[in-house]
Amino acid sequence: MAVVSNSSILSKYLDLAQGDKVQVEYVWIDAVGCLRSKTKTVTKVPEKASDLPEWNFDGSSTGQAEGHDSDVLMQPVALYSDPFRGGNNKFAICELFNHDGTPHKTNHRHACAKVMAAFADQRPWFGIEQEYMLFDPETNKPYGWPMHGFPEPQGKYYCGVGAGKIFGRDIVEAHYRACLYAGVNISGVNAEVAPGQFEFQVGPCEGITMGDDLWAARYLLERVSEDFGISVSIHPKPIKGDWNGAGCHTNVSTVAMREEGGLAEIQKAIEKLSLRHNEHIAVYGEDNDQRLTGAHETGHISQFSSGVANRGASIRIPRHVGKEGKGYFEDRRPASNIDPYQVTGIIMESINL
Repeated sequence: MAVVSNSSILSKYLDLAQGDKVQVEYVWIDAVGCLRSKTKTVTKVPEKASDLPEWNFDGSSTGQAEGHDSDVLMQPVALYSDPFRGGNNKFAICELFNHDGTPHKTNHRHACAKVMAAFADQRPWFGIEQEYMLFDPETNKPYGWPMHGFPEPQGKYYCGVGAGKIFGRDIVEAHYRACLYAGVNISGVNAEVAPGQFEFQVGPCEGITMGDDLWAARYLLERVSEDFGISVSIHPKPIKGDWNGAGCHTNVSTVAMREEGGLAEIQKAIEKLSLRHNEHIAVYGEDNDQRLTGAHETGHISQFSSGVANRGASIRIPRHVGKEGKGYFEDRRPASNIDPYQVTGIIMESINL
């Protein structure tokens, strides 16, 4: 069932003064990698995440605790402006902790932050390309697809312009502007190969900020789509058959890779990544085997490969990087449903072996 937000009615309430109170949406990641949130009133405008108090939620209702000991603690770690409420209102990405102060088992940010701190002198930059597909809850089909049968084959939809090629541009534009308002380092958007499929890019972000900004952008996409009565899928193969899957291509560089002679550093990193292919695949997304088949611009999940400008490889060195001899590499293996903390963390571990 699709319920579209009634913005004209809502706006008269959002226009009401809220005095010296501020609404802060606490956002966290649940047991299956989905987002949850709830709102807290605070009495002053927070300038950073650490200004906000710790809070808790019922983990037995999110698959993150047992009923007899259900409180899971939330600690805000990244703060953003709220584009839905406006004004001084905020939302915060939170880390989760057990009652004894240890990181919750679903808190992958904590370990990633330690890795990023250990290699902070390398100034690691990341850019992640988040692919997703819009679905119509009324039909359970991708947004814009016919009620019966299938749309025309892939070919005209990638970066397409015009009716019959693009389905959901309003959502894409609204999400883009919401990210800019919030302070997410979104760097671009485009329509993807399958109809109803899109991509947004976040980055370059340094260190732990990559994971924070991607989760914030995902939260904003879910909220924007909610307003339109449309759902979002980040499954790596949302539609079976001759349709492209969805990935989270992860672009990586260190300061040594960005300097003169950096191509040699990139090649060293790729060699180290090749030695831990299976370890990476283990955290590169659920059902990624449905996507990494060797077709539809992917390498096969069982094989590691690399090449210049090769979109069928595990690791791609962009053409201009090969020509200039410095820059970055693109890990094309991560699926669209990754936890970016796990992915960026293991990449930094592997290239520093």
